[in-house]
Amino acid sequence: MIKIENLSYSYPSNDEKESHFALNGINLEANKGDFIAVLGHNGSGKSTLGKLLNAQIFPSIGDIWIDDLNSKDDNSIWDYRSKCSMVFQNPDNQMVATTVEEEVAFGVENLQVPNPQLRERVDNAIELVGMSDFKTRNPANLSGGQKQRVSIAGVVAMMSDYIIFDEPTAMLDPKGRKDVIKLVEELNKNYGKTIIYITHYMEEAIIADKIIVLDKGKVALEGGAREVFSKVDQMKALGLTVPQVTETAYELSKKGVKFDKLPLSIDEFLESI
Repeated sequence: MIKIENLSYSYPSNDEKESHFALNGINLEANKGDFIAVLGHNGSGKSTLGKLLNAQIFPSIGDIWIDDLNSKDDNSIWDYRSKCSMVFQNPDNQMVATTVEEEVAFGVENLQVPNPQLRERVDNAIELVGMSDFKTRNPANLSGGQKQRVSIAGVVAMMSDYIIFDEPTAMLDPKGRKDVIKLVEELNKNYGKTIIYITHYMEEAIIADKIIVLDKGKVALEGGAREVFSKVDQMKALGLTVPQVTETAYELSKKGVKFDKLPLSIDEFLESI
């Protein structure tokens, strides 16, 4: 499981008066197999949380545990990072090889996995993300959605139990977004991966088991998707939206249209009227 205890982080500054906490007093638990979405406006601390979970940076105060490993323990940092991988917003920032299969193999090779097992992991991961026909292609020549699927294959091949997604669809077209979301959901539901999904697309968050809303480095809202998105006015006060269909139903409810519960999807909306 992931356990975050009293986590605060301040970016280094030469001027102590200008330093401030990007995250302040965060406590969070995620059990194996959970899908947690993290929302917040720009500067709320979302990406900082992702970097801390992936041990790219380390807590100023508090602790992050992945199972029995602490992110601040230098003796187990590689074990920690192999358990908790990250997929970034821009897949180009992760590409280092000249073919898809070499790209997917890169992280596994760093784990010193024996060659026969490495080949099996790479082939299985590429097949899982639907890129088997592109094994020998140069990642630079792929579409944005295809590149992101290759990035995801890389963390799948590493067999990480926990995967952090930092706005993985932000640079993709609608089809690419849909493909990536479907793949993330499959990793969670069918393969038991624990997902921490950072996004600014509200519609992507509705599939999460739990939503965390950050504001000014603190947890402002926490709960299931319906619980969080039903607080339309509070979300707007935080500079955020809710799924469009939820807001439409909310406005209709103020005009006398009755809903047993605010819908999160078009299907739910149609069932309610």
